[in-house]
Amino acid sequence: MSGGVSRAVCAAALATLVVTSSAAAEPAAPDPAAGGAAKAPSAPSGANRSVAQLLSELRQLYQRAEEATETYNGTNAELKKRAAQAKKLDAALVGARTALADSRDEAGRLAREQYQGRSDFSAYLRLLLARDPEHLLDQEHVIRRAAAGRAATVKRLTGAEKRADELATESRKVLDRQQVLAAKQKKQRDTVRARLKAVESMLATLSGSQLTELSRLEQRDVEKAQGALAASGALSSTRPPSAAGGKAVRYAIEQVGKPYVWGAEGPDSFDCSGLTSRAWARAGQVIPRTSQEQWRQLRKVPVNALRPGDLVVYFPKATHVAMYIGNGLVVQAPRPGSRVKVSPLASNPLLGAVRPDPRSAPLSAYRAPRLPQGASSGSDTGYSSSSAPGQ
Repeated sequence: MSGGVSRAVCAAALATLVVTSSAAAEPAAPDPAAGGAAKAPSAPSGANRSVAQLLSELRQLYQRAEEATETYNGTNAELKKRAAQAKKLDAALVGARTALADSRDEAGRLAREQYQGRSDFSAYLRLLLARDPEHLLDQEHVIRRAAAGRAATVKRLTGAEKRADELATESRKVLDRQQVLAAKQKKQRDTVRARLKAVESMLATLSGSQLTELSRLEQRDVEKAQGALAASGALSSTRPPSAAGGKAVRYAIEQVGKPYVWGAEGPDSFDCSGLTSRAWARAGQVIPRTSQEQWRQLRKVPVNALRPGDLVVYFPKATHVAMYIGNGLVVQAPRPGSRVKVSPLASNPLLGAVRPDPRSAPLSAYRAPRLPQGASSGSDTGYSSSSAPGQ
C-alpha cells in the first residue's frame, strides 16, 4: 500500500463501503453467465475527490465485487449438486448394466434350449405326440410356469436395455452441464478477482488523511443507523431462539477471529453466507448456500421480531448476510481483509431478515453464549493487499 499506510488504516478505509448514506446508483455489472467480460472497472484516483465522493465510489466497487462473489458461490453450489447427481447416476448405470448382462445371459440360455429342443414349443409337441397324453396333461401347469418364466426373462431384458440407455443419456447430459458450469465458475472467479483488485487499486491512491476521514465517516454513519433502529423500537424486544437456532448461534460465535476468504464455508475460514449456512448445517438444518437464495427461499420476519439464529440480509441485491445473536448484535464474516466478528445490526444497509426454522418453537429459557474477548474489535469491513483472492 502506498505512502506507508498501515494495514489497519487500509481496513478502516474499506469500512466506508457499508455506510447507509445515499450513494450513486450502481452501474450494471457484466453477467459472467451471459459471457460478460470479467474486466475490473477502472479505479479512479482519490487525489482530486472529496471524501464523500470517495465513499460513494468505494461502496460501488466493493458492492460489485460482493455481488460477483455470491454469484460465484451460487454456481459452485450448483456444481456440487451436479457432481453428486453424476455420482448417483454412475452407480445406477453400473447396476443397470449388470442387470442387462444377467438378462442377456438368461436370454442366451433360452436360445440354446430352443435350439436343443428343450423349449416350451418342443414340450407341447411331445404332449401332442405322446402315447399317454393324460399323464402329460398333469404336467401342463409346470409347462405354463416355465413359459411364464421365459416371458419374464424376455421382459427383463427389454426393460434392462431401456433403463441402461436412459441412464447413459442422462449421465451424458449431467456431464455436459458440469462442463458448462465449470467454465461459468471460472469466469465468475476471474470477475471476483478483478473487482477486488479494483478496490485495492482505489485504496492505493488514497492519502493517510483521506483514509482516516473515511473511517471516521463510516463509524459515524453506523452509529447513526444503529441509533435509529433502537429509537424505532425494533431492537427493544428479547426473544429466545429455537433449539436449533441456539446451536447455530453458538457455532457462529465459536468462529469469531477466523479470516474471511471469498468462497469459503469453513471450517478454517468463511465468507458471509458460508458462515451462516455452515452454522445452520451444524445445527441440523440445511439452508441455501448464498445470501440471495437465503433471502429468496427462507421465511421473512420483521426486524422487530428477530430472535437469535435469524439471518439479517443487507444491500438491495441481498449480497451480504449475518446472523442475529440478540441485543441488537450480529455475528458476521464481513469482507476480505477482515475476520469473523460481532457487529451492530446496522453495520450495513439493511434489506430485511429471514428465519431458517419458522415452525420451531422458541426455548423456554436461554442463556446467550459468552462472547470471546475482542469479539467486536476491528472494522466491520476491510481489505488489504495481503488478503487478495487465492489462486
